[in-house]
Amino acid sequence: MLRDLRERVHAACPPVQETIKWGMPNFVYRGKILCGMAAFKQHASFGFWQGANIVGAEQSAGSDAMGQFGRLTAPADLPGRREFAALVKRAMALIETGAKRPPSKTAQPKPPPRPPADLAAALAANPAARKTFDGFPPSQQREYVEWVETAKREETRRARVAQAVEWMAQGKVRNWKYMAK
Repeated sequence: MLRDLRERVHAACPPVQETIKWGMPNFVYRGKILCGMAAFKQHASFGFWQGANIVGAEQSAGSDAMGQFGRLTAPADLPGRREFAALVKRAMALIETGAKRPPSKTAQPKPPPRPPADLAAALAANPAARKTFDGFPPSQQREYVEWVETAKREETRRARVAQAVEWMAQGKVRNWKYMAK
């Protein structure tokens, strides 16, 4: 199966180069990844780097395996040689035109963190800590908020609030001990 795939790629794109990326064979054209394949115990997989631009987003996302053709167990699972060559040519054209791969995830930004009441009251009582907290980017604010909120016992939570306010009054981020000096 993999030998057949390799021959098909080389036949459709003679200047392609082979390389190993992420521990799997990949084919590179003009310095960009064209496609790749992988072998598993019960099946193989094959996929184009810009699969959604080549075979369509629904086929690219609809598979239960890596790549656009699902779990390959026999040569019959692949498109015909002409159709496969046309897909390789389409992938080559995308590289030549400089087309970018569409984003694979559509992550939504997290809302800004809201300090719990006890932390908010402690910050209000200490202007230096409040100023530091307000100056932090949302990710650093979130680190303090989540640290306080994940306390299981009430005395642990109170100790964390006190420690957080002390550190912020000194201008320290949550994991200041591990920061490069």
